Amino acid sequence: MAGVGKLLKTAQKMQRSIEALQAQLDAREIEVTAGGGAVKVKVAASGRFIAIELAADFLKEDPATVSETLLAAVQDAAKQAKDLNESEMSKVTSAFQMPGIF
Repeated sequence: MAGVGKLLKTAQKMQRSIEALQAQLDAREIEVTAGGGAVKVKVAASGRFIAIELAADFLKEDPATVSETLLAAVQDAAKQAKDLNESEMSKVTSAFQMPGIF
């Protein structure tokens, strides 16, 4: 039964570490630009979008160009946030050895 208690303590410690990391990731900002700086997207490493800025001149461009550039910036920001999140989470979870579980 001592093994179960130790496993439970390890799981609780890992949960606390994950919760702390989630808070850190939510506070960490990633900024992506596209269209030569005409589009700026800010996203938290947790995946929460913070801001989208568009240069006034850029809005005068062809609507298809604006749409494509904005979509590319949003997708890039989301990918960078996801990659950073996964990388940081794997560091936390790999620190806890739970045989047969991870």
